[in-house]
Amino acid sequence: MAKNLLEFGTLAIAHFLALISPGPDFFLIVGTSVREGALRAVAVCVGIAAANGVYILFALTGFAMIKENPLIFAAIKTAGALYLLYLGMMLVKSSQRSICSVTEDEGEGKTVSAWGRLFVAGFLSAILNPKNAIFYLSLFTVIVSRQTPQGIQALYGLWMFLAVLCWDWLVARTAGNEGVRRRLNHYTHLIEKGSGCVLFFLGALLLLR
Repeated sequence: MAKNLLEFGTLAIAHFLALISPGPDFFLIVGTSVREGALRAVAVCVGIAAANGVYILFALTGFAMIKENPLIFAAIKTAGALYLLYLGMMLVKSSQRSICSVTEDEGEGKTVSAWGRLFVAGFLSAILNPKNAIFYLSLFTVIVSRQTPQGIQALYGLWMFLAVLCWDWLVARTAGNEGVRRRLNHYTHLIEKGSGCVLFFLGALLLLR
């Protein structure tokens, strides 16, 4: 049990650091909340969470298939560690971006409701980002033990799905506030660089393990 708690803590911290680092999904939520209101932005959040759920399920299934093959497991573990190094480096080297510059596609299907359109926008934003698939597979491969029961792994996946949904909902609820929006704009770059440093360090530790 103690081992599983430590494993879960490591997984949750790594996932949360990546989650709070502003990316395409973050800026889509902010843009939608400012333009169309926080209530409609919830549809984007649900779409993004659904896409993350697909990738989490893929990571769980893929991990179950490869965990008994030592060579494949070692190769993916190394690739996952290298990806975490790459992700950390990209965040550290990223140039400062302004939330105020967020733009959103104005196109709207004739037969699609506003909520449906925004759900699809959120889903596509996350599902078409291949880094999401690699990131989740990396987390499960390099952090989760091969001896961890699949039921426990499923709980890990459920936690990450709920974390994505709750964090995105929080962003949607607060992004419309002008004061909060200005503060986010000021600290976005610091969040990116700090998260990048931690992820880079985690990747280095995993590579040397």
